[in-house]
Amino acid sequence: MRPLWDFDASTLPLREVWTFRIDRALGFDLVPETALGDGPFGPGAVQRFVDAVADQAVVDLINSLHDSIWPVAVLDVVVNNADRKASHLLHASRGRIWAIDHGLTFHVDDKLRTVLWGFADTTVPAELLTAVQKLRRLVAGELGDEFEQDLGLEARRALERRIDELIRSRVHPTPPADRPPLPWPPY
Repeated sequence: MRPLWDFDASTLPLREVWTFRIDRALGFDLVPETALGDGPFGPGAVQRFVDAVADQAVVDLINSLHDSIWPVAVLDVVVNNADRKASHLLHASRGRIWAIDHGLTFHVDDKLRTVLWGFADTTVPAELLTAVQKLRRLVAGELGDEFEQDLGLEARRALERRIDELIRSRVHPTPPADRPPLPWPPY
């Protein structure tokens, strides 16, 4: 296990909260309610408990590129998720998917590492692109100002660039050739 070197550990709770906020702005409702909190080990992120399990059904959805996984893939591109493992997707009743563990997000450098590369070079569904376009307008205003206050101007510009690129290209990006594309372990 390597120590965390490319993310400031003090910002991990904020990254969790901001992924929740971006998810809500997109209208996806994938991330359980997340807020800053203070516990016995100090400050951190607190997330609402969801009654769900990590199970083979999620892996089957990933492998089949099921439509229910598309919003997760789009969210991960937008937030630059550097750690999307299959076990970070929880399967709930009636097919509901929850996405958890978002501390390694919003890096200013391209860090996307995901088990969802099956969507690579595939056109993003129109309704998801519409949500991303709405998010872009919000990030240009007060939401972006608040984001910048928490994670900095460089992180805001990187977020805006990722959103603009997704809107322009209309396709899920392809895996990088200059770094590992998958988190380890992937499940």
